[in-house]
Amino acid sequence: TILFLRACLALLAMPIYLLSFLGIWKPFSRKVFFPFFLEKLSGIHEKKTKKHKQELFHNLSDFSSPSGELKLLEIGTGYGTNFQFYPPGCKVTCTDINPNFQQGLLRSISKNQHIHYEGFLVAAGEDLYQVPSGSVDAVICTFVLCSVQNVNGTLKEALRVLRPGGAFYFLEHVAADHASWKYFWQQIFYPTWKLVFDGCCLTREIWKNLEQAKFSELSLNHISIALPWTPIQPHVMGYAVK
Repeated sequence: TILFLRACLALLAMPIYLLSFLGIWKPFSRKVFFPFFLEKLSGIHEKKTKKHKQELFHNLSDFSSPSGELKLLEIGTGYGTNFQFYPPGCKVTCTDINPNFQQGLLRSISKNQHIHYEGFLVAAGEDLYQVPSGSVDAVICTFVLCSVQNVNGTLKEALRVLRPGGAFYFLEHVAADHASWKYFWQQIFYPTWKLVFDGCCLTREIWKNLEQAKFSELSLNHISIALPWTPIQPHVMGYAVK
């Protein structure tokens, strides 16, 4: 049944599959479609996640360095929708594998003058070679681990760049319970969704990666955030200490 419904969905999305086969879709998606889609979705998405992000980031200042300075590194910054939740005076370095977010990111920076913008690095989460080891107080990663090439590699890099006592903050959508209808639909949407939305995987059990990473402390909560007309609902959020 799943294979049949996957095929039906692929048939509906056949033009995108054809463009992908010809090597046209990925560059078009990264430069035009995905930034446009993400900017339009962010308004709706932020309303759904605002209270959760307020709760998630409320203790960011607790991880300031002994000097009182708070250096943040955000993986997969996108349009900078997290900036509004960061404490005043913090220094933020942004990274994203897609350089086409920079224009929207600068608009977000202009609206959030309470933070100090340190710069933008074009980098994948699994390879933050431009960031020195032990140089940041907190790493932020929201709705990014679903689409990185290697979740464990990204967590390893987060651990490397964090100073001892620093924290990794996360908010991610994850696979639903395997016995649920939600998981059934996630499996059906999976191949087409991943193609259309720049590698986003619907069925990753990210909490397992976090539990197996070499953090000394993990505060993790399973929550529900329903995004209309999508197979996304279960999420995990929290922070892990190095």
